[in-house]
Formats: sequence, C-alpha cells, structure tokens
Amino acid sequence: MKRIPYLLLAFVFFMSCKNEKETKEVIKVQYPETAKVDHVDTYFGEEVKDPYRWLEDDRSEETEDWVKRQNAVTQDYLANIPYREKLKERLSKLWNYEKVGAPFIEGDYTYFYKNDGLQNQYVIYRYKNDADPSTAEVFLDPNTFKEDGTISLGGTSFSKNGKILAYSISEGGSDWRKILVMDVESKKIVEDTLVDIKFSGMSWYKNEGFYYSSYDKPEGSELSAKTDQHKVYYHKLRTPQSEDELIYGGTPEQKHRYIYGGVTEDDRYLIITPRVSTSGNKLLIKDLTKPNSDFVTILDHTDSDSNIIENVGSKLYIMTNLNAPNQKIVTVDASDPTPENWVDFIPETENVLSPSTGGGYFFAEYMVDAVSKVLQYDYDGKLIREVELPGVGSAGGFGAKKEDKELYYSFTNYVTPGSIYKYDIEKGTSELFRKPEIDFNPEDYESNQVFYTSKDGTKVPMIITHKKGLELNGKNPTILYGYGGFNISLTPSFSITNAIWMEQGGIYAVPNLRGGGEYGKAWHDAGTQQKKQNVFDDFIAAAEYLIENNYTSSDYLAIRGGSNGGLLVGATMTQRPDLMKVALPAVGVLDMLRYHTFTAGAGWAYDYGTAEDSKEMFEYLKGYSPVHNVKNGTSYPATMVTTGDHDDRVVPAHSFKFAAELQAKQTGDNPTLIRIETDAGHGAGTPVSKTIEQYADIYGFTLFNMGFKTLPNQDFKD
Repeated sequence: MKRIPYLLLAFVFFMSCKNEKETKEVIKVQYPETAKVDHVDTYFGEEVKDPYRWLEDDRSEETEDWVKRQNAVTQDYLANIPYREKLKERLSKLWNYEKVGAPFIEGDYTYFYKNDGLQNQYVIYRYKNDADPSTAEVFLDPNTFKEDGTISLGGTSFSKNGKILAYSISEGGSDWRKILVMDVESKKIVEDTLVDIKFSGMSWYKNEGFYYSSYDKPEGSELSAKTDQHKVYYHKLRTPQSEDELIYGGTPEQKHRYIYGGVTEDDRYLIITPRVSTSGNKLLIKDLTKPNSDFVTILDHTDSDSNIIENVGSKLYIMTNLNAPNQKIVTVDASDPTPENWVDFIPETENVLSPSTGGGYFFAEYMVDAVSKVLQYDYDGKLIREVELPGVGSAGGFGAKKEDKELYYSFTNYVTPGSIYKYDIEKGTSELFRKPEIDFNPEDYESNQVFYTSKDGTKVPMIITHKKGLELNGKNPTILYGYGGFNISLTPSFSITNAIWMEQGGIYAVPNLRGGGEYGKAWHDAGTQQKKQNVFDDFIAAAEYLIENNYTSSDYLAIRGGSNGGLLVGATMTQRPDLMKVALPAVGVLDMLRYHTFTAGAGWAYDYGTAEDSKEMFEYLKGYSPVHNVKNGTSYPATMVTTGDHDDRVVPAHSFKFAAELQAKQTGDNPTLIRIETDAGHGAGTPVSKTIEQYADIYGFTLFNMGFKTLPNQDFKD
C-alpha cells in the first residue's frame, strides 16, 4: 500500500445562511489509502462484496500499518483543535478527587477499594475488623502490575474463611484472564497462575477450591477467533491447573456458549446456568453434600432468565422471568424443583424486579421509569418496609452476608456524584457514610424526565440534564446517548466526563430505548431481531424531540453510544445523516453479517439474529448493517470512530471496515476519523490516563465540528 501525506490543511471560511454562526475552520483531511480486495460472500443466492475483509486479520503487518497511519491522521487533525489541551487539563483536575468504595468484610479484615484521584487503577486497602479504619494498609495495588496501567484487576473472590484470595487480571483490556491465588496474611502468591480463562467468575467451595469457566484456546488469533463451547472447571487449591476437574460443558450435549457455576452461601449446592445466548438459560443444581451426586435439571430450556439467589436448607428461592416478563421470585424444594412446583414468593408487578439478599432479608429493587425503588421483605415474604432513599436516582448494592447487621449501598443520579450510605438492616435507617469531595456543585444543574412518542406511537422516557437557566434557543451543544439492547437498563448515574460536558453549557440526554431492560422482557424483545429498527426509530425520535423543543438543532447535536450503542449510532447516522452534526460510535457492532463469526459474537443472536438464519433475517440485517449502508455521494456527519486494538468482545475489525467505508464514500468537508487506542479493549480496566485523553479528544472533536473556535465556557476554576 502506497504511503501518502497524512494531512493537508486547507482553511475554508463560510457563513451560515442567517449569519448566526461564527466562521468555521474546516480542516481538509487526506486519508490513508485503504486497499480493496475482491472478496465476495454469498447469502441465499445474493452476492455481498467485502472489500475490506483483510482488515479482519488483527495479526497482519498490513493491518498494523493501517492502524498506525489512521492514528497518525487522527492525531494530526486533533492537534489543530485549540482547546484540546484545555479540556484535558480540566478533565484531569475534576477527576483528581479521592474515590472510595463501600467496605466489605472477609475473614479477619475489612476491605475497600480506593483511588487517590488520578491513579490508573483502584487499589484495595484493608484493616483489621476491630481496628480503626485510619490504620488501613494497601493490600493489592493493580497499578504495580504494569507501569502504564494496562494490566488491570478483573474479579476477586475470597475463600469462605477469608484466608485465601483468588483474583483475575486482564492484559491490555482483553477478555482473556489469568487467575492468581494469594495468601491474604502474607500477601504471597501460593500457587502457579491459572491461564486462558474467559467470561468467568470464581466461586469458592468452602476453603478447598473454586469453580471457574473458560473455553479451549481457539485456533488463530485469540483476540478474534471464535470461542463457542464454554466449560466449568473446579480448581482444587494448591494443585496444578492441568489437574482441574471438568464439571460441565465437555460433551456435545452440554455445549453452550456461556456456562457459569456458583456455590450457594451455605456450600450446599452448585448451581449451573448454561446459555446459548446472552438472554435465556437452563438451570441445573448439584447437591455438594452428597458425594458423586448427579445434576438435577430445574429448567431444560432457555426460554427464561432464571437463577437461584438464595436457599434455606433444601428450600430454593429462584428469580425468574418465566411467564413473568418483569421478574418475580418463587420458592421450591430442591427434591422436586421443576416449574410446576414453583410457588410465588414475591410476585411479578408492573415494574422490573432486581432482587438481592443480606442480613436475613430480601431487598427487592424496582425500576419505576428507570428510577430506583427498594422494598425489604423477610424470608416469609412479608413486606417489612420501603427503604427511604436519599433522592430520585439509582440505588445499588443492597447485598450482604446472612449474618451481617448492616449493609452499604450507593446512590447517584446525573447531577449527584455517587455517595455511599450505611443501612441498618433491622431498623431500616440510612446514614451517609461517604460523600466525595469533588469540584462540582449539583445545585447548578437540573435533570428532568420527559416522555416522547416514537415512530409507531410508543411512549419512550428520556432524562435531559443541563445547567439551570439554560436558554432553549436551539444552539446548545447536545450529546444524545443511547444503548437499546441486551436487556440492559440505562439508569441515572453521575459521570465526571458528563460533568465536563455540562460545565461547557452542554446538554446530556439519555432515552430509555426499546431493546433495553427498563420495562422488562417485553420492552427488551420489542427491540430485537426483526424488530431492531424500533431501537433506531426511538433514537431518531429522541433527537427530533430535542430539536423540536429547541434544546438543540442538527448543527449542535452529537449522537454517541458504545458496543451495541455503537451499532445504534452507526445505523442512525447512515439512515439519517442529516439529523446530527457529529457521530461518535464507540467499539461498535457494525458488520451485522459477520459479527457472529468472531470471539463470542454468536451469543448475541437472541438480540440480532444471524445472516445464516433465513433469507428474511439476512435481508433485514443487511438493510441496517452500518458497514453495508454507507452510500457514495452522501454527506455524513463529522464522525470519530473509537475502538481498542485489544477489544476481543467487539473486535476492532467492525470499526476498521466502517471507517474505511466512510472515508471512501464521504462527500463534503465533514471529517471521518478513527481513533484506535493501543493496549486497550472493550472498556473495562482502561487506565484513567487513557480515558482522560480519549474524552478530551472526543469533546474537542465534537465542539470543534459544531463550530466552536473557543470553549463555550472558559471560566474554569483554578
């Protein structure tokens, strides 16, 4: 591939037709040449060209060279934004406050997570249970794993007596994990590292060992090759991994894409939840008190999401959406646990239930139009009280061990930084435990929920947050953020990056699109497979609402989303390129004909369907697949695609191919760039330093392409 100059700058000035906007500086970009190949796939007799198929090879020198050249163009462009460094400085300053997690007891120690401010990764501290918290010492510091913070801490799991810790690490943001086992008293590693582990928890059986899940190492690149058969293993403490016992998933009959194993708190039962997709699971149970006992099948189909959340002896408490789209809890005896014997314990309501247990009680958290409501029940199903929350927003963390007398929960919303409250389980009283000291005043901002009408008449909620007193003149820079998939709910939460945006006079709007979980299984299913267009229509209608009500206009609107939300942005900008000024698809699923051929992508078929399912499904997917719907001669919004070179959840080839299509077919002056983070994955564990740099680039790019020569608000506090 021929090398060409990275960036040609041409400064073009123009005035809007009403002379309302400042002259805008346009940077003409000359993109790196992207080779095309004559690759064709045939689906149900129809040939589909894939000219950038070579970019799927993440191990090739050609792909590596393309990534370097694209990043060079992007960084050259961003260097011309005059306030990029100012945004980075402000992000760093606001980010630099102490963040402390809720304490939790394991064995003789109380532990908590803490970040001094700008540390790349959170550090685990501890103190003796009867000691003053001021005596806390560093227990495990992931910042020491690698100097640049690109090796992060994944999960942690303590043995039942708290004397041994198993913890996982991720290198470069990959979903592949290693597990290390530590003696907590000496802080020394006590055995060889377990390797090649993916999509796994670590669930201890007594103090003897733990269950985990993984796949066989795939052929080809571990960052993109398909992983299809998940397996559950038992690792006995201080034995080599080669001797780990295969528990479930090793036969063709037991083949599933995701299988998780967990032990009940009393060590009596092993619970197995095999899944073929991200929605729906089978449910099996094994009595660990009986040597060589067989698994008992509770559910032999994947028509529901069901799991055992508690047991008292052989009495099981099962959370399920089987014939209950908004979830309920049922009880049944383990001796005969199939659904015909289930008895309602906490029945289904009109709101979606997310239960937890602690201190001998059940806590039923409900979403009421995406806002938290929490009820406390005893083990007989009697309502004890509604938990009085600090305000309107999102509460979480109502979980504790059975013997605990108190628990800690978090509370946040779009204008309230996350605070921790201590809850007396018997008395039902809350007290503020820790409030962050942050240079942000919630009283200066407001957050309001509206309901708008989508294309087919469906009412959709949206929360709009901005500075108080903001003039609705259609000129406010606005980010419309969405997800709309996989039963995931977007509930109000504070974000440092959003605070910076709103500090600049920006509006941050979040609609609760179909495909999410805000209104249960029916709401989720209404945005899946051949109903996926509902999600895009909901998002488009949200943008139109903001414009019609003068919050913003197309010249000041940016759309943003990640992963499935990246698909949302890609589909919306290709269907309605006129609607927004800036598009920001992050780590997106953008090639809908091939997503299922990479890593664990086939497990997303419940939401998407696949191009092999049927001619109708193929045509539907091709009809909105962003990679396949970039049209020649179209003026697309200013676009910055973002991804990570170690993203093995949604492989970066999606973003590579989409960016290549845009660069080849874009008409007009709007830039179409791709920013590829190195040693970074799908997002989890990304070092703070990289996150700050990324958001400075994203916000700088967005405001610059909305025509701002200077920051809307330059009155930063020193």
